[in-house]
Amino acid sequence: MKKLNITILIVSDTRTDDTDKSGKKLKQLIETDGHVVKDKIIVKDNIYQIRKAVSDFIVDREIDVVVLSGGTGITGSDGTPEAVIPLMDKTIDGFGEIFRHLSFEKIKTSSLQTRALAGVANKTFIFVLPGSVDACVTAWKEIISHQLNSDTKPCNLVMLMPRLNE
Repeated sequence: MKKLNITILIVSDTRTDDTDKSGKKLKQLIETDGHVVKDKIIVKDNIYQIRKAVSDFIVDREIDVVVLSGGTGITGSDGTPEAVIPLMDKTIDGFGEIFRHLSFEKIKTSSLQTRALAGVANKTFIFVLPGSVDACVTAWKEIISHQLNSDTKPCNLVMLMPRLNE
């Protein structure tokens, strides 16, 4: 399996490094699966702060994947999708569809409130997840880990990563 360099970006107006359970769990899951967490940062739920942080990561040729958690709801200042979508060259619509389907099995119709999404920006894969630990675990274990495993058949995202095929 190819090791990927992954950055975690937590979007929250209230979390700190000490209280960030989702970021810690994502880091543990990513490293357990054999990938490298290059950085984990927390930014306020502000479209421009999110966009700047993601932009910094997608221009860094060392980063293969950016995983964001938080700000995907429909209330308050939830603005992660609005921050990230303009940066994307292509979206991976199936990710959000599958995530909501899996979430429906656990939280029923409340799953329609998430705006989880994925795409590619400047040859970097981006995954935007809700902020709850359970949502992060579901997304990683049920979808992302398989698609970021170069051994997954019949196909996976790693085989499509432009940076790895240059």
